[in-house]
Amino acid sequence: MTVWIVNPFDTLPTEGHRPLRYWLMSEAFARAGHSVTYWTADFNHVTKKPRDVGEDGSRHGFRVVAVHEPPYESNISLRRLWAHWRWARNWRRAAAREEVRPDLVVVSSPPLAIGAEARKVAKACGARLVVDVMDAWPETFERVAPRWALWPLRSLVRRNYLAADAVTAVADGYLETVRGYGCRREARRFYHGIRVGAPAERAPDAARPPKIVYAGNLGRTYDLMTAMEAVALLDGATLEIAGKGDCEADLRSAAKVPRMEGRVSFRGYLGEAELEAFLASGDIGLVPMAPESCVGIPYKLADYARAGLAVASSLGGESDRLLARYGAGTGYRPGDAKSLAEAVRRLVPRLAEAKRASRRMAESEFDASRIYGDYVRFACGEGTS
Repeated sequence: MTVWIVNPFDTLPTEGHRPLRYWLMSEAFARAGHSVTYWTADFNHVTKKPRDVGEDGSRHGFRVVAVHEPPYESNISLRRLWAHWRWARNWRRAAAREEVRPDLVVVSSPPLAIGAEARKVAKACGARLVVDVMDAWPETFERVAPRWALWPLRSLVRRNYLAADAVTAVADGYLETVRGYGCRREARRFYHGIRVGAPAERAPDAARPPKIVYAGNLGRTYDLMTAMEAVALLDGATLEIAGKGDCEADLRSAAKVPRMEGRVSFRGYLGEAELEAFLASGDIGLVPMAPESCVGIPYKLADYARAGLAVASSLGGESDRLLARYGAGTGYRPGDAKSLAEAVRRLVPRLAEAKRASRRMAESEFDASRIYGDYVRFACGEGTS
């Protein structure tokens, strides 16, 4: 079977990052004997710089094609939506030049504009179409725009869902959102898969204050100001932040006040090996997101679990239920520094236990070899009703 996987966001191993959802998915389809093309963008969503694909996935059994996307500076902007629309149009033109047509198209949502183009391509080829929901768009925009103003995007995403032969999602909550649009297609949740690897060997030192770590985007969705305030309330605790984003300058400026001096540090954007070492050095991984973000199970929860970190999360919902099931962490109230400080204090006496539980969660819930093997069978229509 000829399989096309379409997503512009994920960073690539060729850029020094660890393999993410669509790279791992491409590998899984290739291992199952399919001919795979992974379509991405020539613009890096994280660094906001042009992307050089370099050595593609051919040695992994699939090809990578980068389609032009105009640059944008902010993740929450009209410019970003326009860039995604242009990328989607450019993708359809590039797809039309392919001699071998797909039997299966797996397209991510978001971005929303690519769904319309993927529908046209799949229909023209008679290909099976699977929509993979990575985030609840346009619902997440309700934080910054009135609900009535989002009706064009709601109409677009509804058509994407209803036209799919099957729908997959990274969280159970997203499947509920899909069904709310009237989609009755076969649907299944597949968490973000990661290469679980060997557990970190470093045990927490009871005599050392806890080291809190955060890895991810430094944008408005992530409330790191509250985290910095919480660290100032904790005796000796430190916060180390890795990543890039719109709010980085403001965060660095806030960290210079005397009560935070020496307590908050920034590591910048880290490659795969650096990120692994960074997380392994920590005790508590931070998920500083509000439920209004509409995120169900973020990538960072899987990364923290792989590193054997206890987790403090303000996300609530599905993530909190997963943490509670394994005893891998605790929740705190969004925007409440005192609540986060108390969450850290609750974790400290049981840090070793929580870290082991987090590692068990990684092995049980986020193992890429199992998740994407199952994904291939489902996307191909095996065992669906």
